[in-house]
Amino acid sequence: MKNLQLTLLCFAIILLSSCEVIGGIFKAGVWTGIIAVAFVVFLIIFLISRGRK
Repeated sequence: MKNLQLTLLCFAIILLSSCEVIGGIFKAGVWTGIIAVAFVVFLIIFLISRGRK
C-alpha cells in the first residue's frame, strides 16, 4: 500500500507542476491588468471628449 501511495504522489508531483500553476495565475493576472489599463485609458479619453463639448 505504501508503494502505491508513493507512486501516486510522485505521479501527481510530475503532472501537477507548480510552474504551470504559477504560470496560469500569472497569465490571468497579466490579462486582467491589460484589460483594466485599457478600460481606464478608454474612460479618461471618454471623459476628456465629453468635457470639450
